[in-house]
Amino acid sequence: MVHTRLDGVLFSRMVYLGARLLSSNAKVVDGLNVFPVPDGDTGTNMNLTLTSGAEELARKESPKIGESAAALARGLLMGARGNSGVILSQLFRGFSKAVNGKDEINARQFAEALKAGVDSAYQAVMKPVEGTILTVAREAAETAVRTARTTDDVLFVMERTYEQAQETLLRTPDMLPVLKEVGVVDSGGQGLLFVYEGFIRALRGETADQVKEAKPSIASLDMEELVHEHHNAQVHMKTEDIHFGYCTEFMVWLTHSTEANKKPFSEAAFRTQLDQMGDSLLVISDDDMVKVHIHAEHPGSVLQYAQQFGSLHRIKIENMREQHGNILREEERKAAAQVPAETAPAAAAQPYGLIAVAAGPGLADIFRSMGVHVVVEGGQTMNPSTEDFLSAIDGLHADEIILLPNNSNIVMAAKQAAELTDKSVTVVPSKSIPQGMAALIAFNAGASPEANQQAMTASIEQVKTGMVTHAVRDTKMGDVEIKQGDFIGIAEKEIVSSGPDMMAIAKELLFQLVDDETGIVTIFIGEGAEENQADELAQALDEAFPDVDVEIHEGGQPLYPFIFAVE
Repeated sequence: MVHTRLDGVLFSRMVYLGARLLSSNAKVVDGLNVFPVPDGDTGTNMNLTLTSGAEELARKESPKIGESAAALARGLLMGARGNSGVILSQLFRGFSKAVNGKDEINARQFAEALKAGVDSAYQAVMKPVEGTILTVAREAAETAVRTARTTDDVLFVMERTYEQAQETLLRTPDMLPVLKEVGVVDSGGQGLLFVYEGFIRALRGETADQVKEAKPSIASLDMEELVHEHHNAQVHMKTEDIHFGYCTEFMVWLTHSTEANKKPFSEAAFRTQLDQMGDSLLVISDDDMVKVHIHAEHPGSVLQYAQQFGSLHRIKIENMREQHGNILREEERKAAAQVPAETAPAAAAQPYGLIAVAAGPGLADIFRSMGVHVVVEGGQTMNPSTEDFLSAIDGLHADEIILLPNNSNIVMAAKQAAELTDKSVTVVPSKSIPQGMAALIAFNAGASPEANQQAMTASIEQVKTGMVTHAVRDTKMGDVEIKQGDFIGIAEKEIVSSGPDMMAIAKELLFQLVDDETGIVTIFIGEGAEENQADELAQALDEAFPDVDVEIHEGGQPLYPFIFAVE
């Protein structure tokens, strides 16, 4: 089947089939993560990201490829999760910009748009690493450009693009030694290959029903069930002091309106007007869409004003006074249970607002006790999206906001959110829970954002992180033989021990991390471990290193029975 032109309808079919194939094979992609731990989530992140984009596209599908691509890019951007999801969103954001304003494109323009997407993705990554999804996408796009010089057939260009992506993917172990050591190809690159395969199937005329291994249709997936909402617990505020009582969120489609006299849209004027109606205003606009978040006392007035510019969608209004009352009642319950007062969140009315990512109620309480105002639930297996971070940022009343991602796979989404908001946000690139806590100790409320970023970033280098979890497959890392189901000890990013006995692995890991220079070790107890086992580890440390202080805390983190902070 020859396609010399690509319009918005055919492009949408390509995206839907690509999303279906990725969704069906997300676990396969997860299984390719280099570390054999149960948090291999590249496939999950890419799937959630592309599902968000496909859902947005389904709402705004257009016969014009420029409009369909813009809708996809918006959905991807707002739903981007993890490094892989952010890169995927950037690939199609660049694609969208390249086809902006076009009704349809030819093979050459299609190839150039793929290349523009790669350029956008590389610009989004501070230190691009070859042998990853970036390399797969780049070499595939370069082949697309060369192929389009000799053919007008979009399908043929896509087939050669896919073939090159596959060839490059198979070479990724030669580019990244760790991939060769484990015996896998790059997981993000494999995820992209599933997307490209869906593109080819659509161009060949296949329908969603013919993809037998696919999951339910895109339209049936409710993204609201996949996104956790996070709210700021302002326990030191009186409910009656909330001046704007309704958290109001909605989207305006600027190109859809039943109003014959629809007003022309100006983002600056729109923002100025809404700013007079409430606070915590967030406006993100694109060519034909505006996303709004505002705390208002009269949400009806806000919606009535916005409706002058287009049709309203995804309207959500929540009574914050009612929410605040629930928060206060929960704090009273905690107080009755004799929860120490210092675990309560700090008041929001400060020059700084602090946001940290953590999974586990104990870890969340610890972060709050250290002054964090908003704890975004997430970490391994459940990376917060860009929109999750924007919601947390928007909920803070602070001149400056500092965000601690506490996971290497979350840093990019955090930085992307910081770029999208009008507020002043500093991302301290903490890559583990211990690093995040070390950074908080270095935080100085009286210092400038630049000084805090420098001090907090420097402090994360002063702590070593150890984690105990279990292996999800057989493999070998260096000299360590790993069997599925065994426990593994991870020092920083290196697997140093593996075996069936959790306590033996935990002790071996600790003794590799602790030395004569160590002053304090903190043990965070997670799911699968008990307090008496932590006491046993502390006793072993005391016998071997009597000058080292040991602290034990209930973290409640999933997947990792123990997390160690060694300073």
